[in-house]
Amino acid sequence: MGALKALVFDVDGTLADTEMAHLAAFNQAFAEEGLDWHWDVAQYTKLLEISGGKERMLHYWKQVHPDVKDIDGGGLKDTIDRLHAMKTAAYEHAVQSGAVQLRPGVLALIQSAHAAGFRLAIATTTSPVNIAVLLRNAIGPDWKDLFAVIEDASTAPKKKPHPQVYTQTLSRLSLSGADCVAFEDSANGLNAAKSAGLPVIVTPNSFTAHHDFTGALKVLPDLSGATIEQLRSWHAAA
Repeated sequence: MGALKALVFDVDGTLADTEMAHLAAFNQAFAEEGLDWHWDVAQYTKLLEISGGKERMLHYWKQVHPDVKDIDGGGLKDTIDRLHAMKTAAYEHAVQSGAVQLRPGVLALIQSAHAAGFRLAIATTTSPVNIAVLLRNAIGPDWKDLFAVIEDASTAPKKKPHPQVYTQTLSRLSLSGADCVAFEDSANGLNAAKSAGLPVIVTPNSFTAHHDFTGALKVLPDLSGATIEQLRSWHAAA
């Protein structure tokens, strides 16, 4: 394995503990639409095994409530799209209100890695709106200047654990997986990155702590103690 050249970050659950805000936003959208759906933490934890908000709602609709009909005679896709737009608006408002913060050590590591000349990338299957509102509030209006590549749900529609978002990120970076380290919080993310050949540092959260992280380069509680020197050492030992 050659020298470490790039760091590739997942967003939801990795850069920030976003899932409680997402859960509240889903439930707000359901209520606004007049649905009797309400996801609790235990249920949402299971639903997170399905990557993607629209996919999660569709799975819930088809598997848990197969008898539910299209709302107001609308098509299934139209209803899901409308619910997702409402949920995204609710999530954006929550982030702008300060409900979501970056996880410990994340900003310091991003800034030090950028200063050290590493290329930084985002590889997520969340929406570009969600990424922008989170990082604009956490880092500032010039947050995009830190990242050489941003791949998201708009560019990589195949959700994790499919490796599409990582293979496209590597292609745009003109690097191999062995040149990078990925940062993830879930088994789906870990498996997506591993499939693309990236060693992975996992920082679980309360929604993913029960996942199987076999094959991870490191499993850490957060990034508060992670330094560039440590990353280089861990990468070299991979």
